[in-house]
Formats: sequence, structure tokens, C-alpha cells
Amino acid sequence: MNPWALVVAGTAVALYGVLSRRLSTTVVSGPLVFVAAGLAIGPLGLGLLQEEGPEPVRALLEGALAVVLFTDASAIRGRELRRERFLPLRLLAVGLPLTMVLGWLVAWPLLPGLGMWELALVAVILGPTDAALGQQAVSDRRVPALVRHGVDVESGVNDGLALPFFVLALAAAGGGHGDQGVGETFLRALLLSSAIGSVVGWAVARLLRWSAARGWAAHGWRQLASLAVPVVAYPVAVEAEGSGFIAVWVAGLAFGNVLRKSAAPVGGAGAGESGDATAFTERLGLLLTSMSFLAFGATILGPVLEHLTWRMLVYAVLSLTVIRMLPVAVALLGTGLRPPTLAYIGWFGPRGLASLVFGLLAVEEHLPGTHVLGGAVALTVALSVCLHGATAPLLGGRYGAWYARTLAIHPGLKEHADVPDEGVGTPRGGPDPAR
Repeated sequence: MNPWALVVAGTAVALYGVLSRRLSTTVVSGPLVFVAAGLAIGPLGLGLLQEEGPEPVRALLEGALAVVLFTDASAIRGRELRRERFLPLRLLAVGLPLTMVLGWLVAWPLLPGLGMWELALVAVILGPTDAALGQQAVSDRRVPALVRHGVDVESGVNDGLALPFFVLALAAAGGGHGDQGVGETFLRALLLSSAIGSVVGWAVARLLRWSAARGWAAHGWRQLASLAVPVVAYPVAVEAEGSGFIAVWVAGLAFGNVLRKSAAPVGGAGAGESGDATAFTERLGLLLTSMSFLAFGATILGPVLEHLTWRMLVYAVLSLTVIRMLPVAVALLGTGLRPPTLAYIGWFGPRGLASLVFGLLAVEEHLPGTHVLGGAVALTVALSVCLHGATAPLLGGRYGAWYARTLAIHPGLKEHADVPDEGVGTPRGGPDPAR
């Protein structure tokens, strides 16, 4: 790698780090900064990475997603999905599948050259959301806690829920299963990977509990130990011809569940020991994700912009609007939420790291119409980085003002449901928007 590319990357991290709190309330989001830095060192800019192959980029993006999937899953509590009584569950159980189905149907006339399963892949890849791209939408305290927490929980769970659909669509499209059949590929990825993840997550968490009860491990090393879970679960599942991503997500679920049931504090935080145990891993995920957006701008987005078509652009716009917002409206029918709330939740469904990694994996299978599939995904993520980051401060303020006015007139407003404030308003992976 050209050493000047590292200089640009390091400078971007340093500058955004010292300005992050100030920029968090502006249209300049973390992902936007790093994508712009990537474009600056890519072929459309200084050309510092023109000779780089795809392997380092793939390793970076896969590593970032594996860490984020683990930390997201380890933070999931069953009560988070139940305590609002309807919002996260409806968005995940109804909104996500409808988004995939509608994305599949809309892709049919707009993305020629793709078969039925390649079209399904596009829809599944762009199904998961990443609230960190519109960080202000879940951190603005003027927005009701019910909405902030619901959007945050949705984005922390739906990438893991989308994994089986991605594996199935990729296998059906002809990629990723070699001599195995589609059914065997799917079952191996789902069942075997889940078993591996469960064992690894449970074993490391039990070891941490045992060590904490005896005071044998230093605080810093307890945090480093949690990183062993994705580091071990991912390659073991891959070597077993399963899905490394499913393995690390299930491992995160098992890890967090065991620690939360522990009577002995692992991180010195009592009920929050699982969050403290993964603090270092979350920060690592934040850094890797930031570098992933930089690599996206440097090596992926540039070529896409050079071969942009109107069909890709139309699909990207529809993916961020109709394909997301209509299923959200359907999923929340009968909840009593007002139209401004439905619009706010529907709009803030950014596409981020999970879509990038899934898209890269699909492209590397060399399926028919790969350039169309990859272009549609990359352009959608790029538009999301710009539009969601830019609109989050403005729309958060306007929606918050509407909520305050309406609540003064209607004290029983559904959006005013009592939600515990713990963890609300901070995107998973930390307060920084470039998680």
C-alpha cells in the first residue's frame, strides 16, 4: 500500500476524532468524512490505491462486520424487544421481510441482466439498516425515547436476521456452495454455524465468569478476552463450510446472555457486565467500520460512479424511500402512531456496513450481472451516507418540535410510551456515528 494512503487514513481518523462531538450535530457525519477521504485517495482522486487488489478490502470489511455483529448481538436483551410492546418486533418481524419482498419486485424492471435469485440477492443485501449513518436520528433527545430506542434496536438486530436469507439467496443464485446443494448449504450455514457460535460464545463467557469470581483477570484483559469470541467462531465456521457471520452473531447472543445471568460481575458493572466486557471490541468495531467506509470510497465507489446508469440511480432512490417506508407503514398499522412518526421511522433506515459486505461477497461469486448488482448496492449505500447523514439533524429537530407541540395538546400520545432510558440514543458501537 502506498504510505501516503496510510497518512490520509490516519489524518482522517485524527481529525474526525478531535471534532467528532462538534460534527455530530451537523450534516458532516463520520461515514461521510471517511467515504470522502477514500475517494480522495482512490482512482478518482490522488490514485494512491489504484494497484490494490480486492483481498485486503474484503478482509477489512468482513472483519469489521464480524466484530459489529458480535457486539450488536451481545447487547440484545429480550426485554428490549418486548418493553415497547410493538415497535422493534413489528419492524423486524413484518417490516424487514416486506422490505425484502418489495425490493425484489421493484428490482425486476429496473435491473436487467439479473436472474430471479440475483434480484432477490439485491433486495436481501439492502434489507438491513444501520442507524449509525443517521446518528442524530437516535441521539436527539427531542425525539421520543420510544422512537429512538426502537430504531436503534431494529438496526442492531436486523443484520443478523438477514443473514439466513442472504445465505439462501446466494446459494440459490449459484454462488457459495460448490458441490453442495442449496438445501445442504443453507442448513449447514444455519444449523452448524449456529451450533459453533453457541459453543464458542458460551465457553468464553463461562471462562470470564469463572475468572471474575476469583479475581484472576485484570480489567483490561477481561475486555480483550471478549474479542476471542468472533476471532475463534468466524474461522471455525468457515472451515466447517458454514457461515462465519451467522456463527459470530449467535456467539454474541450466547456470550451476552451468559454474562447477564452471571451473579459475579465480569466488568464491574453488575447488570451491565456484558456491555463492559465488550467495550474494547466495540471500539475496535468502530475503527474498523470507519476504515471500511474509507476503503469503500477508495476502491468500490469510484468505479461505480464511472459506470453509473439511470436504472441503478432510480433503484437506489426507491430503495431508500418507497421500498423502506411502505413496509414500515404497513408494519405499524394499528399501533396508534401518528403519520409524522411513521415517516420519521421509515426514512431513517440507512444502508451501511452489512449491505457493503454482503454486496462484496455476492460480487466475488461472479454471478450473472455482477456489475449491475454491485453497482446498485454501492450506489444505494453512497446515497444513504450522504442523505441520511445530512438530514438527521434537520429532521430530528423538526420531528422533535412536532412531538413537543402534539404532546402538549394530547398527553396520551402513543409516542409518549414509557421506555427506560438506559442505552437509548446511542448507536450500538459507541456514540460516534461512524460505527
